[in-house]
This record gives sequence, structure tokens and C-alpha cells, in this order.
Amino acid sequence: MAELILDGSKILWHQDRLKQWKNGQRVVPITIDMALTQACQYNCEFCYANMQRNKPHKITFPIMKNFLDDCVEVGVKAISLVSDGESTANPIYEDVIVYGKKVGLDMAIATHGNTLTEAVLRKILPSLTYLRFNFSAGEPKRYSEIMGVDEEKFYETSNNIKMAMKIKKELNLDVTIGMQMVLMPKDGDQIIPLAKLGKELRPDYLVIKHCSDDEEGTLGVDYDKYEELYDLLHEAESYSDETYLVKAKWSKITSKGIRHYNRCYGTPFHLQMSGTGLIAPCGSFFNEKYKQYHIGNITDSNIRFKDILKSDRYWEVMDFLASDKFDACSMCETLCLQDKTNEVLDAYKKGLHDLKAPSKDIPQHLNFI
Repeated sequence: MAELILDGSKILWHQDRLKQWKNGQRVVPITIDMALTQACQYNCEFCYANMQRNKPHKITFPIMKNFLDDCVEVGVKAISLVSDGESTANPIYEDVIVYGKKVGLDMAIATHGNTLTEAVLRKILPSLTYLRFNFSAGEPKRYSEIMGVDEEKFYETSNNIKMAMKIKKELNLDVTIGMQMVLMPKDGDQIIPLAKLGKELRPDYLVIKHCSDDEEGTLGVDYDKYEELYDLLHEAESYSDETYLVKAKWSKITSKGIRHYNRCYGTPFHLQMSGTGLIAPCGSFFNEKYKQYHIGNITDSNIRFKDILKSDRYWEVMDFLASDKFDACSMCETLCLQDKTNEVLDAYKKGLHDLKAPSKDIPQHLNFI
């Protein structure tokens, strides 16, 4: 099978967009990460979204239909329902996934997965590139403590993972089904239990990632403490076999939360949107206190998404992030979604990378960069 990249960027496989960018042209996002609501039934201790609340707007299916149609028209390639809310809390999510795939977009979703019934899974799995279960503990009691729900949710969601894999095999689907642990250093006791649980549930992969914090350190993540967990992470990866991959996001876990670039070039390629419909360049800037970065809202009946992309306001914000007036080391969250793409693009700007297409095979999930 093609490589599954869980710790890196696929930007180099998108030479058409890179050529436009190198020539100073405006580029359309390859991937858009968004949510359909800011609501969530869980209360995870590591939740970054809780720090990014903004003015509520309801996203309806007609709004999303227009949005997805616009995405296809302008050249967006993939939509992931991964942002500042639990998209399954909005009842339109099933139809959004199916419609997005129908019109030609790659669709994906990350979710706590607790409400995914067999009927829902049979409906959405054929239209998904990947389904990721956010599952940050391997024991019921600790799952309850870390994810802020009753212990029963541990068992229910575990059964949903097994059901998703059963349907995938039964229907011979290409969808990738994974589990993700957001690791706070203090929760290292759950690394091995979760790796073992995954071995029992048999998703395609388990990825263990760092916890992002804001520029003020609100969540209190001590990035130096990750070093104490390296042996456990290596042990967890040893549970991998031919059909189950355990992978730690080493590049970010070992980074100590430090960036080596100052400008943000990645947001035009990988846009993020809030579950309120707000378009801001990334999840660092959804909160009302960052209004200087807010661009527009897809719930606004007076303007379409395709027009927002072309607007002076959109490019004013994007250009600011790529300018010497912005400092990614001090003005936004640590180790953000666009971080690995930013490293590649920054290296090009410094003459350290030629941005040539990789010689190796095209990886899985190409359009989710």
C-alpha cells in the first residue's frame, strides 16, 4: 500500500499550487479543515477549541451545499470535518459528507465517534477518505477523566470502532479508519494501554500526537516533559503489525514546542474554518479577540465562499501572515496544523529547498496535505 503520512506535509505533491505560489499568484486552498458546529458532547482536558469561541451562527445544509459547490468550482480538493467542534453534533453531517463526495471532493471526519451507529457508518463510510476516532486513553477510568465523559462511553466507542472496521471489510472500502491520542505529558500512563487496545480493536492505525497550546500557554503544556515519554512511545510503536500501525508524531513531540520560522505561508494552502461558519486563516484566530484576522462567514447570505476567496480582505489577512509584521514564534499557537507545510515553504524562501516533486510514490490521502 502507499505510504500513510501521519507526521509531515504532502505539499510537495501539489506542484500546480506551488508553481502559482512561487510566481506570486494567489492560490486556492488544497484542503479546508472545518467544523459544522462549535458544540461537543465531550469535555476533553486538552481541548484547544474551548479557547477559540466566537459569535455563534448556525450552519444548515443549504449553506453547506452552496459552500461545497463553491469549493468544487474554485478548485478546493478536500474537506475535513476537523476543527473547533464535534461535527456529528450537527444532524446535517451525514448528508454533507455524502454530498461533498458526490460533487467530487475528498471528504474526511474526525470525531469522538460515540454517536456513530451502524446505519450511520454504512451511510458515510463509502464517501470518506478517512474516519478518525479521537480516543485519548486506553483504560475506561482514565478515558473518563481525560475526555470528560462517563466511563460507559469508552465501551460504546470501542464497539463503534470495531463496527466501522467490520463494515469497511464487508464492503471492501478504501476508507482509512484510525484512532488518535492527543497526549498531554501527564497522561503518559495511557500510551501503552491505548496501543494494546488498538491491537484488539484493529483500526488501520493509532497516531499519538502532541498537545498544542496557545501563545499564552493557557493549557499549561510542558513540552520538555515529553522527553520522559520517549521510551514509552517507542514501545507503543512496537505493537505495529502488517495491518495495524502505531505512529508517534515525533517531529512535533521532540520539538520542545519551538518553531524555526517566523512567517506563516501555509494558510492559503490549508485553510481552517470555525464551526460557526467563520473564515479565519487558522484555528489560532477564531476567538473574538483576534477579530483583526477574521475574513467573513459562510452563513452570511450576502456573499458566497468563492467570492470571499477572491476578496481583498481575504488576501490582506493572508499576506499579513506571510509578512515581516507577523511572528509565528510569538503570535499564535504552538505546533499548529500548518506547521509542517510552513517548514517546507520557509526553507524554500531561505534558499534551502527547491520544492521539487518527490520521486517516491504518491502517498495515501494526497489531498489532505
